[in-house]
Amino acid sequence: MELPRIIELPKIEDYRGNLTFVQNCDQIPFDIARVYWTYDVPGGVVRGSHAHKENESLIVAASGSFDVTLSDGTREYKFSLNRSYRGLYVPVNYWRTLDNFSSGSVCMVLSSKPYSEDDYIRNYDEYLEYMRSVDSTLNG
Repeated sequence: MELPRIIELPKIEDYRGNLTFVQNCDQIPFDIARVYWTYDVPGGVVRGSHAHKENESLIVAASGSFDVTLSDGTREYKFSLNRSYRGLYVPVNYWRTLDNFSSGSVCMVLSSKPYSEDDYIRNYDEYLEYMRSVDSTLNG
């Protein structure tokens, strides 16, 4: 399984916030099929706890700051994102949680697949069960 990692993004020089680097996929290790935003999350609220079976994503702090916790079912990885021209690459099969949003935070998520209910795991126990089945398939 591929590991999550921080990807450096170019500084956006255009005062309008030109996202040409996103359109060109210069730094992103997948073709973008969907872009969505998470914003106005009240302090202390956890947002976005889920996993995808086939979808890769890149999480970028467009403004403000927040934390992302990723888990592969056995290990946890913690990252803090802010407007520092970095994005967090999330491979398939990682449980992700976003929290500790500062006031006015906006999170942009770039995804490799269009939204699919079949790809989306919302319950952590179901995620762990799914990961056990994936592990048994891979290890035979």
